[in-house]
Amino acid sequence: MEEYALKYGLNPHQAPASARRIGGGLLPFTVLNGRAGMINLYDALNGWQLVRELEAVTGRASAASFKHVSPAGAASASADAQDRSPLCDAYMRARDADPMSSYGDFVALSQVCDVDTAQALKSEVSDGVIAPGYEPAALEILKTKRNGGYCVLRIDADYQPDPIERRDVFGVTFEQHRNDARIDASLLGNVVSKKKQLPAQAQADLLASLVVLKYTQSNSVCYVKDGQAIGIGAGQQSRIHCTRLAGDKADRWWLRRHPKVAALPFVDGLSRADRNNAIDLFVSGEPLDPRAFTRLPERLTPDERAAWLATLSGVSLGSDAFFPFSDNIERAHRSGVGYVAEPGGSTRDDAVISACDDYGMVLCFTGLRLFTH
Repeated sequence: MEEYALKYGLNPHQAPASARRIGGGLLPFTVLNGRAGMINLYDALNGWQLVRELEAVTGRASAASFKHVSPAGAASASADAQDRSPLCDAYMRARDADPMSSYGDFVALSQVCDVDTAQALKSEVSDGVIAPGYEPAALEILKTKRNGGYCVLRIDADYQPDPIERRDVFGVTFEQHRNDARIDASLLGNVVSKKKQLPAQAQADLLASLVVLKYTQSNSVCYVKDGQAIGIGAGQQSRIHCTRLAGDKADRWWLRRHPKVAALPFVDGLSRADRNNAIDLFVSGEPLDPRAFTRLPERLTPDERAAWLATLSGVSLGSDAFFPFSDNIERAHRSGVGYVAEPGGSTRDDAVISACDDYGMVLCFTGLRLFTH
């Protein structure tokens, strides 16, 4: 039985720690560089499953940026990526969903890592990457990251785990059939809203949101546009808080595209992380750090913010369980949502359907709950 000695468990004082396959046998990953901790492997193995399924539903190279067992971002390559490889494009789009949360992430790639993607990874603050393989030149680039300590994992793309999974909590072993539910178009067949038209891009985005939710700590809600998760709300006890959190992230994603952001007068040499932080403060309306700018920029007025956010449309939203109240739809509408997929089954489904009808949204009841803990 192969066993991998981890740096430590969830915290440095939880040592020794190790990883091995249930039932014995070889581990499905190989460490090509660096050393992984427990959270690194949690993120890597969940991230790999996400990007593998995301590529399956979109037909495009996919990437995910994981932090603390939930994706900070996930995306497939855009249809018109021209100045970089499709895999690099997918990674940059995944990282762009929430750059602040992606700081120090673990990256998952659905395809063999190429030089373009390795160069992009090298420029970001990240703990590691998992992929089904690496071009030799790409691997050499990654081995120079973090003074040679960057964690690089190769996953066996053909590996399939046992159908039964187990977990120990406080001396008690839990056992269940692993979540191998298939995410495909059949989940979107039950359209319960008055509006029935589901364009191809909206269908792809709804499926992408469900794939992301399958690997996001519950409760969770995900906003997707053009194959990119633009707002993920994870681990909230109240579903409306998930919807608000994800919607606020989607709003900031869109506000970062405002012309005033493109014109921000940053000082020369400002790091990528400091630039991202400064942009987040700018679009959030928080006090700015004057050291980031050659001069304090003109802020967005409330009217400018509202007018810009009103141009966001065609967003798809998935929920890992039913919406218990229509307030979730009200909040989603404010962030340009036009398409919704959720399991259904609430005693207030009628109110949720009515709210979607009021806003001209398409609502699909999937019948599939996607809790993750």
